[in-house]
Amino acid sequence: MSKTTRATQSLTRAGIPHGVHAYDYDPEAPRIGLQAAEAMGVDPGEVFKTLMALVDGKPVCVLVPSDREVSLKKLAAAFHGKSAAMMRPAEAERLTGYHVGGISPLGQKRAVPTLVDAVALGLPAIFVNGGQRGLQLRLKPDDLVRATGARIEAVT
Repeated sequence: MSKTTRATQSLTRAGIPHGVHAYDYDPEAPRIGLQAAEAMGVDPGEVFKTLMALVDGKPVCVLVPSDREVSLKKLAAAFHGKSAAMMRPAEAERLTGYHVGGISPLGQKRAVPTLVDAVALGLPAIFVNGGQRGLQLRLKPDDLVRATGARIEAVT
């Protein structure tokens, strides 16, 4: 497994310190973020899943702790929209250039508005997908916000 991806390259270019953590990815796991947390031996609330959604038909990226669910109503409101829905996996892969299970908020093929759940700001560091299955990046929430241009809102 390569530990160099578009996600790691974008952080390196931006001069943002980060850790790279490989783990044994289980393609049969019902909840990838929870499986990643268990495999790495960390709290599931520190591992943020990257979700691709549509708000009023426009793509957005949202990061929430792996042990929580995003509220589509709150997500729509955060982007001043009327409705939100999860993006189909094939569409998410085409838009980001990553495979489901390896979608990172960093280094996506096409940048989209990004939101990080507000709970992240209470943590010293969080894990996000590193751009391939079985790879997580650890960084400060503020650095993730800076790298992605994300907004912070409570959406869980």
